[in-house]
This record gives sequence, C-alpha cells and structure tokens, in this order.
Amino acid sequence: MKSTVENLDPTRIKLTVEVPYEELQPSLDAAYKEIGSQVQIPGFRRGHVPARIIDQRVGRASVIQEAVNNKLPDFYRDALTESGRVPMTQPEIEVTELVNVTGPQGGQLGFTAEVTVRPEFDLPELGETEITVDAVDITDADVDTELDNLRARFGSLKSVKRKAKTGDFVTIDLKAVIDDEEVDSVSGVSYEIGKGNMLEGLDDALTGLKSEESTTFTTALAGGEHAGEEAEVTVTATAVKERELPEVDDDFAQMASEFDTVEELREDLRRQAAERKAGDQAVAARDALLDKLREQVSFDVPVAAVEEEIKQHLQAEGKAEDDPHADEIRDDVTSGVRDQILLDVLAESLDVNVTQDELLEFLMQTAQQYGMEPAQFMQGAQQAGQIPAFVSEIARNKSLALALRQVTVKDSNGETIDLTEFIGSDELDAEANAQAAAQDAAAADDEVVVSPASAEDAVEDSADSASSASADSANDAE
Repeated sequence: MKSTVENLDPTRIKLTVEVPYEELQPSLDAAYKEIGSQVQIPGFRRGHVPARIIDQRVGRASVIQEAVNNKLPDFYRDALTESGRVPMTQPEIEVTELVNVTGPQGGQLGFTAEVTVRPEFDLPELGETEITVDAVDITDADVDTELDNLRARFGSLKSVKRKAKTGDFVTIDLKAVIDDEEVDSVSGVSYEIGKGNMLEGLDDALTGLKSEESTTFTTALAGGEHAGEEAEVTVTATAVKERELPEVDDDFAQMASEFDTVEELREDLRRQAAERKAGDQAVAARDALLDKLREQVSFDVPVAAVEEEIKQHLQAEGKAEDDPHADEIRDDVTSGVRDQILLDVLAESLDVNVTQDELLEFLMQTAQQYGMEPAQFMQGAQQAGQIPAFVSEIARNKSLALALRQVTVKDSNGETIDLTEFIGSDELDAEANAQAAAQDAAAADDEVVVSPASAEDAVEDSADSASSASADSANDAE
C-alpha cells in the first residue's frame, strides 16, 4: 500500500491511498467465501461455489464491493497511522479507482480520505517551568471557623418570630409562573439563607420576611423543562428558625471529639485546616500549570471538532442543531476542546497509562455521583460506547499530576513546595512497582494498560461481577 499526505490546513489533511491487487486479494477471497455461503446455486453445495460461478450469477462487481467495504477501514487506519496524525472527526472517503471489475484480475484500489486531525505543536520544557500558589497560613480565625462548623453539626434549630436574616433556616413554599401559567411549585423545602444554591435572588427575597409572609421576585429558573426562562416566583416563609450553637467548653470538646479539652480540640482543628489548605495548594498548582500551558502553547482549534461537540450538546438537551443556544456555548466548547487537545498531547509526551483499576475506580465514583448502581452504570457506559472517552479523561487528569512532578512549585513566600503527598513521585512509583513484581511476578501482567478494547472487557467483567455480588447478597438476605 502506498499513501501520501496533503495538508489542507493546520487541522485538516487529505490522504491519497493506492492498494495493489495483491493486498486486496485476501479480502476478495473472503468475500467470495462469504457470498458463496449465502447463495444457493443448483449443482453446488452452499459454501463451495467456485468464484467464476459467483461472478456469473452474482457479479464480480458485488464481490469487489463486499471486499472493499470490509477492508477499506483497515487501509484507511493504516494510512492514517503512517501519516502520524491523530483524527478528531470521521473521515470523508471517496473511492477513486477499483480493481478490474469485468476484465482479468488486476488493477488497484485507490481512494482519498479527508479528515480533521489534531493540530501539531510543541510543549514547553516542564523542567524549566515555575508556578506560584498561595502560601499556607493558618490563623486563629481559620481555627475559629473550623470550630464554628463543628458546633453547627451539634447545633439545634429554634423557631423565631423576628424577620429572617442570613444564616437562618426558613421553610418555604415556591410557585413559579410564566405568562400567567404556573410552571412549577414546591412546598415544605428547608433553605438556609445565604447559601445561594437554589434560585438567584431567593436570598434577597427571604431576608426580612417573617413566618407566613410572602413576596414575589423575578428570576431565571434553574431546572426542569423551563430552565433558563424568566419567571415570576412567589415565595412564602412558613417557618423561620435560627440555629443555636453549643457553648465552647471542655464538655463540648469531649462530646464532639476524642479530646478532653478545648485546647486539644483547637490544636487538632488547626492541623486539619493545614492539611486541607495543603490539598488546596495541590489543586491550585494543577490549575496554575494548566493556565501556564495555555499561555505558552498556541494552535488552531479544529472547527469541525467544535461543531461536533456543540451538536452532541444540543442533542443531549433535546434542541435542534440551529438552536440559538449553540452560539451561547460556542466559546466554552472551543475552550474545552482546546484543553482536551493540550492535555492529550501532554499525556502522550509523558507516556501516561491508565490501569484497569483506575478505570474501575473512576466508574465507581461516577456511578455514585449519579446515584446509580455501579453495575448498571458500567453496562450503560459500555453500551453507549463511552469507555474510551472515560479512559481519555482519566489520562488527561493524570497527565497534570505527573507533569507537576517536573515543575517547580513555590508559594507566595518564595518557598518551594513538596506535593509528593498528593501527586506521588517517580521514585515512589518505581518502588511500588518493584514491590508488586516481587510479591507476585506471575501476576505482573494483571496491571495492564487500558486500551479501548480491553477497557470494554474489564468493564463488562466487573459489571457481571457486581451483578452477581448483588444477587448473592439478595439471596443471603432471603
């Protein structure tokens, strides 16, 4: 097979492929065998019809079409691999030449394939990259905040007759109206004023209300079939309660923790706050590295890939392809595609591998987020063909952690930060791998690199195991 590459623009190429008759011959033989097993011709057993008879009765053109249809995807993939480019959309293929149809055996298969590909670019030298994050500084105010959060867990709610204020818990009824038609309503919902996690404007509307008082405000609905639409919302405060917090003393320390004194409790809360802020540093370092890469790397984002993402987004929301929402999300989608490309190249440059254990852990966590049974979620993801996308997502996240190992991270005080606790190290990875190999050399191949095919198998096996475990548990319960 011979192929050439023409760069149509930085993100689109045209492959011109020529396949000699000899390379197509095995596929032609397979096509004759397949067609021969399907047709019934007097005087010949099914599956043993000579090729010349099939040519006469069915037509050589049909055989060639069968052979080309079966083998063309392989020839395309081989040519694409040879080009060294990574596809981002389905190709547009045009057959330009066929092997001899009516004459003697011979000739060649020729076709072209135009495809949108990932742009090529160079990454900056990670070892020369330095990023800065905020320093960890734990103050008494931080400890007080931690202590107040702990007190809130042990607090109680008491009804009040005064006007509601930030921090109060209000039991509310809501009714949303659009064009004089009620489109949604809820009742008996408990809401903490100031949380801001329901409707925009709700905090302001509730502030100042007493029990059994109502008010109306205009806002955009956050969910349901009218999400994003402006509505007149009437809210009624059926009850207003304030939280009473326990006194901070040794008795509280003993009730709320393993410590005997408030001083010991505060010291432990200081430690917890420091650990949490150190974790925040690791997250900030990851985000800062991504921002740095965005600044230092420039490439054209494939328009076709962006349009495909927008199309899928609109389909998921039940909207038409020409819906105005497409323009509203175009910038965000473009940024998302750009980050995916950037992180995919980073993952490849770092030889990032995704293990089956990492994939299964990701699927378990995602299933939990959606409130689904793991087996059900895994089977659904497999049937929808989402496993390769999940593998890529894990690899992208992992690439930033591995890249941070090569980057110098300093805090705002100029001190170098060790993030090993959060991102590991090459030395620890090597030690863990050596220990695993020493413990069970025969099982070393179990920790395999996940390809789309092996990922599908791993998910299917795990889903079956999870289903069996659920059935066993149910039987045990009975």
